[in-house]
Amino acid sequence: MPGTGRGGPDTAMVSAARDGDQQALDDLVADSLPLVYNIVGRALNGHDDVDDVVQETLLRVVRALPDLRDPKAYRSWLVAIAIRQVRDHEQDRRTTQHRRADLDTATEVPDPESDFAALTVLRLGLTDQRREVAEATRWLDDDDRSLLALWWLEETGELGRADLAGALGLSGRHTAVRVQRMKEQVQTARTVVRALRAGSGCSELRTLTSNWDGAPSPLWRKRLARHVRGCAICGRRAAGLLPIDRLLSGLPLLPVPAGFLLDHIQVIPPATDAIRHVASHFFAGRGAHRASHAMGSRGPRELLSSVPHGPAAAGVAAVVAAAVVAGHLVTTPAPVAGPVVKPRTSKMAPTPTATLTPRPSPAASRPKASRAPVSVAVSAKKGVGVWKMPGLSAALAKSGASWYYTWDTHHDGVSTSKSVEFVPMVWGPGSVTPAKLAQAKRAGPYLLGFNEPDLSAQANMTVEKALSLWPKLMAAGRVLGSPSVAFGGDTPGGWLDRFMSGAAARGYRVDFVAVHWYGADFRTAQAVTQLRTYLRAVYQRYRKPIWLTEYALVDFSNGTRYPSDARQAAFLTASAKMLASLPYVRRWGWFGLPSSGTGPNSGLFRGNGVPTLTGRAFQSAR
Repeated sequence: MPGTGRGGPDTAMVSAARDGDQQALDDLVADSLPLVYNIVGRALNGHDDVDDVVQETLLRVVRALPDLRDPKAYRSWLVAIAIRQVRDHEQDRRTTQHRRADLDTATEVPDPESDFAALTVLRLGLTDQRREVAEATRWLDDDDRSLLALWWLEETGELGRADLAGALGLSGRHTAVRVQRMKEQVQTARTVVRALRAGSGCSELRTLTSNWDGAPSPLWRKRLARHVRGCAICGRRAAGLLPIDRLLSGLPLLPVPAGFLLDHIQVIPPATDAIRHVASHFFAGRGAHRASHAMGSRGPRELLSSVPHGPAAAGVAAVVAAAVVAGHLVTTPAPVAGPVVKPRTSKMAPTPTATLTPRPSPAASRPKASRAPVSVAVSAKKGVGVWKMPGLSAALAKSGASWYYTWDTHHDGVSTSKSVEFVPMVWGPGSVTPAKLAQAKRAGPYLLGFNEPDLSAQANMTVEKALSLWPKLMAAGRVLGSPSVAFGGDTPGGWLDRFMSGAAARGYRVDFVAVHWYGADFRTAQAVTQLRTYLRAVYQRYRKPIWLTEYALVDFSNGTRYPSDARQAAFLTASAKMLASLPYVRRWGWFGLPSSGTGPNSGLFRGNGVPTLTGRAFQSAR
């Protein structure tokens, strides 16, 4: 019994499922899942509870389906349940936030793979003003975002106005008024997005955003929109915006991610086998990885061993496969520019410093009920740069890092178990002494080469000077890494390229390539893509294993600016998953272990031994 495309499942399928036909129920759930995922995902904009809300929506649909009187009303009824679940979730979150505002909230990090604004841009290949609309959704409040989720689907042909009005419980006229007000807020947010993109030309805008943490919010939308309306420079940039009706019409649904429901499949009651069927056929990719971690010793295959398979399951798989394939057919991601990297403060002894100016994001203080303590995961790749702080050794032991370095040839008094390996570094020309080289040789077998010789504030060496000293490093390290450049490791004729060419011409040994990377784009999906693109280009140029010995999200283009703690943590989580998938990246090191000051930064542990949001993300990273 095939569905009817964008009009939804036919009444015969709904009636059969309501009357107990298991195959029809399987098909109905599979048909409904993409729509529910898009409604909930857009309304919550990739919050880490999206999968929970989608699952609860489908559970309620299955349980209440026998009481559905009119099969023709199924689609409106489904949408109304989804929106109700979104509202209940937001209400519960606000209530919990009020009651538990003083509790640790490290797990309140958006799922970086579910950011719907980013997914819409990347998977649907949006450009120019469509991209601006997608980015503007981040600036809306909860009610407008929920309404936009429905209206967006109306514009793409997935819903009718009657479905939308029914979900809101409003008359057609009242619904039209609500939609118009929401569209005005989106247009306002678009002017903000456009002004921020070109904000370097407006000194007043730079001053206004100097204490902004970079996280979109309704409050900052109002502040920035007020500036745009009164600013001759930013106001001109906001001209020429096309109506969003014209921009969104005809866009397809985003495909449901592989493994989407598997994370929580163990809590699905036995009576809802239909959802089990659907979840089992999403078993792949990131969902399988995340589920295996969440289930502990029980593997996904073992967990699903009791799930029946047969013609009905095959039908579900076909429907899901068609949805995913359709998504890939329209996926044409736009090129992503590389990171903006500027000279930084020294990371060599004495202790590295940084200017902390932004204020903490409100998202960093969101409470999270009924979350288990973060478990510490150990990975052979995972490492961190450290410098002196109170409780340094204890914090390093709790971090889950398998290796660390101090930008020197000695471990700087750190005392840890043998499972945490110290890797020495010959920092610059002044470190090429018999004593330092002897220290490095004793600490071996690995040795890191010069630190950012391409920056005047760091090792500051010419390629010729580095090559002249390289034989001494070869004698001190059995496994020797290249000088770790700050940027441009993939650039033909750049510092690293000239060094590697010179080393090859002289027959010098370089066992792996070390690079640093700092991202100025604080959007998780974009930052991860930029990092992956950079590392792939470095590998393709030299065809050697890579150590990413420093990385984080930091914007050095105008002073030192960090994202909110929640965004930094989300980026660490997503980038660690990405790095784990690259076989040529042998190790990665976060910058860095100590966290100081009250504003956002990239540190993992405070002096009292308490991990930051980013620190807890690091502990969980594999």
